[in-house]
Amino acid sequence: QVQLMESGGGLVQAGGSLRIVCVASGSMFKLNTMGWYRQASGEQRELVASVASDGTTHYLDSVKGRFTISRDGAEHTMHLSMNDLKPEDTGVYYCHADVAPLDYEGGYYPPFEAWGQGTLVTVSG
Repeated sequence: QVQLMESGGGLVQAGGSLRIVCVASGSMFKLNTMGWYRQASGEQRELVASVASDGTTHYLDSVKGRFTISRDGAEHTMHLSMNDLKPEDTGVYYCHADVAPLDYEGGYYPPFEAWGQGTLVTVSG
């Protein structure tokens, strides 16, 4: 079983910065694409940024140039550095990962999606 745990959210003024972290724990697994989603109150969850296992990144247009996603495969961690934060960036940020469980013969079981519990980011205007 794989668990994702986010940390680093908080309250920040507009124009400020925050860095949120996701740590994956468990055993016998490989993480494929990982990403950060956010959900504002009353809104649908949206993909903010993602990073594939080869390092390829993707960003929501509204955060390009302000947010940077990164991952450390050896540590099973993922970060999102957020600069020049705006009130519209407010929401609960969720860590997501496509998980490939390893079997004992060097192969993989069917992949599944894992989600963290979320960390709240509040940007005051």
